[in-house]
This record gives sequence, structure tokens and C-alpha cells, in this order.
Amino acid sequence: MVKKLVVFDLDGTLAESKADIDGEMASLLSQLLIVEKVAIISGGAWPQFDHQVLTHLPKGTHLSELSILPTCGTKFFRFDERWRPVYSEDLSAEQRKQIIDALHKAVDEAGLKPEKLWGDQIEDRGSQITFSALGQQAPLDAKKDWDPNLEKRKKLQVALKKLLPEFAVNIGGSTSIDVTKPGIDKAYGIRKLKETLRIEIDEMIFVGDAIYPGGNDYPAKQAGVFSIKVRDPDETKRVIEAILACESGQVAA
Repeated sequence: MVKKLVVFDLDGTLAESKADIDGEMASLLSQLLIVEKVAIISGGAWPQFDHQVLTHLPKGTHLSELSILPTCGTKFFRFDERWRPVYSEDLSAEQRKQIIDALHKAVDEAGLKPEKLWGDQIEDRGSQITFSALGQQAPLDAKKDWDPNLEKRKKLQVALKKLLPEFAVNIGGSTSIDVTKPGIDKAYGIRKLKETLRIEIDEMIFVGDAIYPGGNDYPAKQAGVFSIKVRDPDETKRVIEAILACESGQVAA
């Protein structure tokens, strides 16, 4: 089956957590967009995609072939002279307040108040509320050391599920928990890509660093997408190079 769409996770896959893509990654993505449709899906909000990826792509990149899915696909952006939202499925003001109140209570109950914060812990992303234990601007080293075995986030997840049974509570990045409407995960985003781009799931490839049970990329694999697990952005570069080599071979043939 010929693949028509390559879907990437963002943090840990295209870039380190909340860091910008580097020049090599920007160049490889631009080359890939010449021969394939590409989508990027993450729990992050739109500004994260803009700052980490879009502003670093070379001039002349085929942006019309790129789809951006913030907050696991509850928002969808396509490029038509400028970036335009295709849809946005936001939480209500009442729902957002309920989630934020529960987060404060669950953090207290779990005893997870850190000694130091770097920025706000709670970010309202419209369609998703994200809790970042060390703050939104925490340095990468501190984030990697905080919960390497997922134990703290799992404890917080259990507490939140009791307080918010009508919402989905998922482990996000290295220090984060995402709260959304039920059923919102990367499988949801994959289905939205199928529906919006009219590309079948078996015509997609998904690349992510957390493709394991409990990982926030695992639902994409469960949705039936051919999935490639990478360790870090450097390994993602090698995957893109392999895809480009295959495309080049097909063209030559």
C-alpha cells in the first residue's frame, strides 16, 4: 500500500520538549513536503506549533501540504495564503473552570507541589486544559529528572479521574497531564485526518517517541496506523531520510 500521509508527534519526536526544531529537521521536513502530505499532531496549543516548527521552515516550503492538529486534533489548521482553522472544538467556560478547580485539588491531594516553578502550571488551551508540574517554561533537564518512571503523573492521573469522571485525563509530556472531553487522544486526531483529508488510515505512517502502552502516542497505533517508534529527534531525521530515499527510488523506477 502506497503511503499518502506522514504524521508526526511534536515534542520528543521533531524537537526536544518545547524546543525549536533545528536547521536539519526544518530542511528535511521541507523536502518531505515536496513528495508527501505531512501532519503534525500534539497536545500542545497552536502557538507551540508556530514557534517550534512553522517559523523555522525554509522559505518556499509547500505549506499547503501540511496539516497542523493542536490539542490532539480538537483543532485543525490548514494553509491557504495564511494559516486558517478548519474547526475548533472548545470546552465551555463552565467545563474549563471545573477542570482547573479539580487540578488544584488533585495536586494538593497527591502532594506534588514542587519546590520551584518556572511559569504557570495550568494552561487553558481552549479545547484542552494542560497541567505542567514544574511550570510551562521549565528547563528540559529539570523536566527529565522530575518523573522518569511516570509514577508521579500516574498518581495525579488517578486522583483526577476520580474528580473528573466525565472527562478524559491523559499523561502528556515529561511533566504534564492533559484533560479533554472523553475520547480525545491521538486516535481521535487520526480519525479527523482521515475525515478531513479523505486519506485512509492504512495510507498513513505515524512517527512518535511514546508508542507504548500508556504513552500518549500509543492511541495512534491503536487506531491502525503503521507506526514507527523513535528515541529522539535525531532518529526521526533518519526516518525522514529513509522515506525520502524510498520516494526517490519509486520516482526513478
